[in-house]
Amino acid sequence: MKRNPRFETALIHAGEPQPRIHGAVAIPIFQSATFENRDGDPAGVRYIRYGNTPNHNALNAKLAVLEGGEAAVVTASGMAAISSTLLAVLAPGDHFIAHRNLYGGTHGFVSQDLARLGIECTFVDGDAPSTWEKARRTTTRAFFVETITNPLLEVIDLEAVVRFCRTHAITSVIDNTLATPVNYRPIERGFDIVLHSATKYLNGHSDIVAGAVVGPSKHIAAIREKVARFGGSIDPHTCFLLHRGIKTLALRVRHQNASALAIARFLEEHPAVSRVHYPGLASHPDSARARAWFEGAGGLISFELHGGVSAAERFFARARIPAWAPSLGGVETLMTRPSLTSHSGLSAEERHRLGISDALVRISIGIESTDDIIEDFTASLGGAG
Repeated sequence: MKRNPRFETALIHAGEPQPRIHGAVAIPIFQSATFENRDGDPAGVRYIRYGNTPNHNALNAKLAVLEGGEAAVVTASGMAAISSTLLAVLAPGDHFIAHRNLYGGTHGFVSQDLARLGIECTFVDGDAPSTWEKARRTTTRAFFVETITNPLLEVIDLEAVVRFCRTHAITSVIDNTLATPVNYRPIERGFDIVLHSATKYLNGHSDIVAGAVVGPSKHIAAIREKVARFGGSIDPHTCFLLHRGIKTLALRVRHQNASALAIARFLEEHPAVSRVHYPGLASHPDSARARAWFEGAGGLISFELHGGVSAAERFFARARIPAWAPSLGGVETLMTRPSLTSHSGLSAEERHRLGISDALVRISIGIESTDDIIEDFTASLGGAG
């Protein structure tokens, strides 16, 4: 294989053991908690909690190539990736900045757990770079953002974030879960550290929980230490499933990009729908950014119906293809109301301030027939308004 293969080839071949282990085309599962270390060198100790078994090493190498980073570490969940990263780059007395529309779990960790450790955060408007300098302190060490926000699918001024961080020697951290490296590769755009809930698109099959962090070797070494210390390591069998799922990432995400765009256009024109949130639509306020920076707008759509909560409940009762379940990024279409799932930990006042209504419907588009989904939604929306 050539030194710098194209993305689709790297998905399959990057990080694979060479030579193949006993000729196995698929990497075997090394279901062993520990490994022999005959020479007694501490650096040679391999142990599941340290995240350095053959399954971990192959997966980390693949992820680093896909996101264009020096190194990577996989974790037991997306929140393990987020918490380990922030605890590695921040210390008591430090301050960091984050855009205000964070995923609910991240928001809770930042506003409650880090605050108890003496690490302060200032939430800012991601579309108002002129206000960020006021938020910055001499103790500001990081800026945390998401490529696309969940559940309103906003695309903040990511280029301004990179410029701001470089100007002030601040570590830029981005959660790239919703975009995936198929649609956006943050390190190529100047970000320092990239995070994923690998539970979602990277794995793509709704059957594991995992996370990933990619970035400079010095940062990853510190993050890996936190992961091991706090017990956030992933097991070898989950590594194997994630490793396998990643190989079809481009095929899945590109179908989901196209399908979600078609479905978003259908929803935008439907008389029962009052508003659609999808950055691939020309009507979306951030569509110009999405077109300029992304190779696709992703597989997540959120929308609101005329009739509010009662209309949303009728839609959920009638829809047949989507599973009524949280999470996203799998091969099957899922539907949920964020006020009851991802953002239920926020108060009603906080959700209102962020623009997340109780009636908001979020759909994660799978890889089913686009026409079948549209037909299902046509029937489901018939009396939803």
